[in-house]
Amino acid sequence: MSAAYQQAPSREDFAALLEESFRTSEINEGSVVKGKVVAIEKDVAVIDIGAKTEGRVALKEFAGPNRDQTVKVGDEVEVYVERIENALGEAVISRDKARREESWVKLEKAFEAGERVNGTIFNQVKGGYTVDLDGAVAFLPRSQVDIRPVRDVTPLMGVAQPFQILKMDRRRGNIVVSRRTVLEESRAEQRSELVANLEEGQVIDGVVKNITEYGAFVDLGGIDGLLHVTDMAWRRVNHPSEVVNIGQTVKVKIIKINHDTHRISLGIKQLLADPWEGIAARYPVGAKLKGRVTNITDYGAFVELEPGIEGLIHVSEMSWTKKNVHPGKIISTSQEVEVVILEVDQVKRRISLGLKQTLQNPWEAFAEKHPVGSEVEGEVKNKTEFGLFIGLENDVDGMVHLSDLDWNRPGEQVIDEFKKGDMVRAQVLDVDVEKERISLGIKQLGGDPFAEAGEIKKGQVVTCEVLEVKDGGIEVKIVDTDLSTFIKRNELARDRADQRPERFATGEKVDARVTQFDRKARRVTLSIKALEVAEEKEAMAQYGSADSGASLGDILGAALKARTDKK
Repeated sequence: MSAAYQQAPSREDFAALLEESFRTSEINEGSVVKGKVVAIEKDVAVIDIGAKTEGRVALKEFAGPNRDQTVKVGDEVEVYVERIENALGEAVISRDKARREESWVKLEKAFEAGERVNGTIFNQVKGGYTVDLDGAVAFLPRSQVDIRPVRDVTPLMGVAQPFQILKMDRRRGNIVVSRRTVLEESRAEQRSELVANLEEGQVIDGVVKNITEYGAFVDLGGIDGLLHVTDMAWRRVNHPSEVVNIGQTVKVKIIKINHDTHRISLGIKQLLADPWEGIAARYPVGAKLKGRVTNITDYGAFVELEPGIEGLIHVSEMSWTKKNVHPGKIISTSQEVEVVILEVDQVKRRISLGLKQTLQNPWEAFAEKHPVGSEVEGEVKNKTEFGLFIGLENDVDGMVHLSDLDWNRPGEQVIDEFKKGDMVRAQVLDVDVEKERISLGIKQLGGDPFAEAGEIKKGQVVTCEVLEVKDGGIEVKIVDTDLSTFIKRNELARDRADQRPERFATGEKVDARVTQFDRKARRVTLSIKALEVAEEKEAMAQYGSADSGASLGDILGAALKARTDKK
């Protein structure tokens, strides 16, 4: 039968042909269309995209990470139409571009929804790696590969895994992804689940994962807990490595759980008996015992009395006499020392210890050996504006106040006669054990001239020996006493012409009248002028009667002769 007499197409065939004509007529350059593989020629696949139009696609475009590159005749594939017809009458199509266009649409939806996407790391570039997101190429910064820095990424190459899109720019064709974000979210989900199954007070086994200066991190089966150094033992632990080692399995107690931050605090000492229970009965105040020095600070030293129990020797309780010395110069770490219990506070977990209390109070010892009134000898340690400090036995000092240096001369003048290093003798005046003070006196070694002066009264005439002649007067000492005083120039004579100190010579004896004698104030004042005036009055009374007929010259001459005869 000829072709002219062939059977006309059925209604169903016609509808299919019409639909195909509509489909082929919608093919536009720059669009993605479906095509059918009609032939495989060496390294290309011939694809019919409709409208009797065919194109060729290299077989390598069907290959890729986690994609089977096998394609066979009859397979339906999507391709990107770059040009509908070239010089050979074929369409210019691309499988890669079709996949990329399709991927971008899916990725944008995932980015907007905040969903994860699957991809494969396939190459290393500057600053990071490239990831195939089913046709679209994304950049994975090195810092976004893992939670911790990864030295070798080879095990992650070519492995399909989830990523989080951080940034997309379709116009520039840029996509930035993160693997770290996915791991952190997964880890947070796992931590939340693990934390939900833990309870405070629970005892659990864990493995020491890391050790720091302040504690150790223990893996509790997917989540870490912190075992602080203060919770490792009741005793003082200088470094966590003294108690645990990395990789060691330890039994710990969950002390606290923070469900917001997923932080877990652990303890080992909480599984042991508390040594502070009944501490007051075991360490009564006043008890003397031995301990080992574990730590020394500026304010004192810690002494271990038993494992888990430490007491503090405050710097003020270190020594009776060394007041401003660093504790490290008195005792040393690891030294065994004898101490006395001063105070126990079980609530605050504090024990106060004393080191100096193991020795006799040196001020008590001094008072017992040297009662008030006894004589001591020591070296001048220091001179101050208010006196001398004398070094005595057992490293205690005594002080001689300025007023106790000399009976007659002011202390400010006498102290210049002493210098550091001089050995001096003194009398113990007072010992105050509580205030740790010893009062000494140097002048008390000699008799008190006022006490030994006898009954000297105001108005009495005394004989003096000239000790020193000065411009302003003369220094004299009352004969037969140790009292000395200074007679000023204007008290040397009644007549101004005779008020010359040079009239007198050292060692010369002169008479003077006592014008002031205050035993309490320790003051005596003499005057030759007052004596002359008194003698004149006495002579006038004796020789100057109205009927005697004597002249004033006669009277004075008689008075002078009487004074000369008296001597």
